[in-house]
Amino acid sequence: MTPGDEGGTHPSRRADDDGRTTGTVIVALLANVLITLAKAVTGALTASPALLAEAAHSVADTLNEVFLLASVRRSRRRPDARHPFGYGKERYFWALLAAVGIFVTGGCFSFYQGLHAWFTPERQSTAGFVATYAVLGVALAAEGTSLLRATAQLRARARAHGRTLAREVAASDDPTVRTVFAEDATAVLGVLLAAAGVLGHQLTGSQRWEAAAALAIAVLLVLVAYVLGRATRDLLVGQAADPHQQREAYGILAEQPEIDTVTALQTMRLGVDTALLAARVDLRAGIDSEEVEEVSVRIKAELHRRCPAFTEIFLDIVDADTADRARAAAHRRALDRAAAAQDDSDPPA
Repeated sequence: MTPGDEGGTHPSRRADDDGRTTGTVIVALLANVLITLAKAVTGALTASPALLAEAAHSVADTLNEVFLLASVRRSRRRPDARHPFGYGKERYFWALLAAVGIFVTGGCFSFYQGLHAWFTPERQSTAGFVATYAVLGVALAAEGTSLLRATAQLRARARAHGRTLAREVAASDDPTVRTVFAEDATAVLGVLLAAAGVLGHQLTGSQRWEAAAALAIAVLLVLVAYVLGRATRDLLVGQAADPHQQREAYGILAEQPEIDTVTALQTMRLGVDTALLAARVDLRAGIDSEEVEEVSVRIKAELHRRCPAFTEIFLDIVDADTADRARAAAHRRALDRAAAAQDDSDPPA
């Protein structure tokens, strides 16, 4: 098995992407710090359960932005003896912590606050309602600004990958921007739920409207935490590259004049826009042992040039039998079906 030379996304372009990601996270962090203080102080003064639930939500988001900033910085470290494939998966680890933070700090506290307000309602003054609406308005403006920035970055990545925005959110290998986008979208929806609860309380005089809003916010946060955690878990444990990337790499290998059969092709995402490729290939008859190394180097260079996302390439030269060829053909058909199914569910951007 022969390791490939390091390549992949150009360092300057990756640094630019990381810079934009850091900027997006910082905007979200500043917005959340402002919002957290406003919600917490006003919620405590007015005893508004919906606003206190939203304050817990903002605390979770603020902590998560710190996690995500750490993930961007730590994932840039170069490979070393203990981590020969680099630190790209640091982003997945910290994004998983962010999902846990949304569940524990945001979801659980909001659920407690909703139940407490449901069973022990308190009356609120007219001035309290005015202050609550003012804070929610500021929060909606700040969260909306952060959401617009995250959306713009995701749209740019979607265009670069030839995807729709929805597909980029679902399939992106950068959990940092996706997490910020999910947090901001959830925050906007949470503010609207809180405002609806406060309005119901004001019109009916029953604080249970705010309690219901707090419980709805808790359910929303738990669902978002679950979706983000599941997606990040798949990346952390070793998710394969995009089916189209795999199919392109398979085609490049199959078209090489020295290769008779690609008996196996396995990939794994190593970080943002980086992946590992390991392939078993059967060379055509007549290639002597002295040519094998030269052929391997040339083929890996071609793969690097046409599929730059594969930063680590390993070729294993094998003698394929009939069963190997049958399995290879079945794998290729399965890969074609996976790519076609993705195309059907994701029309061109």
